[in-house]
Amino acid sequence: MENCKSMIVLSAAMTLDGKIGQRNKKVVLSSKSDKIRVHKLRSKFDAILVGKNTVEQDDPLLTVRHVKGKNPIRIILDSHGTIKNTSKIIKTAKNVPTIIVTSQLVSKRNFSRLKNLSLDVIVCGKNQVDIRKLVPILCKKGIKKILVEGGGTLNLSFLKNNLINEIIVTITPFVLGSENSVNLFEGILKPTKTLSSFKLKKVQKNTNEIVLNYTL
Repeated sequence: MENCKSMIVLSAAMTLDGKIGQRNKKVVLSSKSDKIRVHKLRSKFDAILVGKNTVEQDDPLLTVRHVKGKNPIRIILDSHGTIKNTSKIIKTAKNVPTIIVTSQLVSKRNFSRLKNLSLDVIVCGKNQVDIRKLVPILCKKGIKKILVEGGGTLNLSFLKNNLINEIIVTITPFVLGSENSVNLFEGILKPTKTLSSFKLKKVQKNTNEIVLNYTL
């Protein structure tokens, strides 16, 4: 496991004022052409990873559409295992490989419910999902290239733990303001050199959008 190296890429669409969405409201930021780019990107990864909040708010499929390509394994971080059976993720789990990652806080009822569904369940972490322990577990399973499309809190967790190898952000021509909006990295981050170690690798103009690609 120690010799298993993972490649983790954070992918997001962001407004001019650094927001990726609004709480309790689905906001579409990317253009159709950028969605096609994202789906091409997804097809190159072993897995796509999001948190439970993203599933609850957007109810995404997290599959490859608009282009030809293989669906990545879908990984949902859900500490309490409360993802609803009515979500698109659960409804399509028979056709698209899906992993739900919970913590030890998951109730016996929820754990049993998840185990009876057409998906894999991983328990990793005491009070919440421990992503530092999860990454090598996934790597051992052959899941080495992971695309993170999470919300601001999940993004910050990966950043704080120095688990991000690359950041791809689309700057969109929108402004959401501060009320009920979500930052690309949501939460408190102490002064760090983490971000300064990323270097701008590529800039791509796409009509009214700009795609920035930063790597270590």
